[in-house]
Amino acid sequence: QLQASGGGLVQPGGSLRLSCSASGSTFDDHAIGWFRQAPGKEREGVSCITESDGSTYYADSVKGRFTISSDNARNTVYLQMNNLKPEDTAVYYCATDPRVFDCVDIPTMSDSLGHRRDWGQGTQVTVSS
Repeated sequence: QLQASGGGLVQPGGSLRLSCSASGSTFDDHAIGWFRQAPGKEREGVSCITESDGSTYYADSVKGRFTISSDNARNTVYLQMNNLKPEDTAVYYCATDPRVFDCVDIPTMSDSLGHRRDWGQGTQVTVSS
């Protein structure tokens, strides 16, 4: 079970760093993805990291503003979000699957990691002045 944290209320142009940690397990070489769901919208893939080689992937809407990284010693994946916009407002979730080792790209990651029943609580990010 992955747990996302670090959300909050921030003004447009501000920054937040989200954390994704695994309880009772390690990420090993699996792909780890960040998703978000805004009110009234479908959940969408935002970013992904392939642990085995560190390859990173981003949705076009966040490219250049968000950075995903991994700290294996802490068994935590981070999502640094800069220059936040009101349209980034959403509940953010992280996900992994022991059968998935490569993100490939965002659409593929969204399909391979996005079909799950239990998403956990997620963490709310609100961008507003």
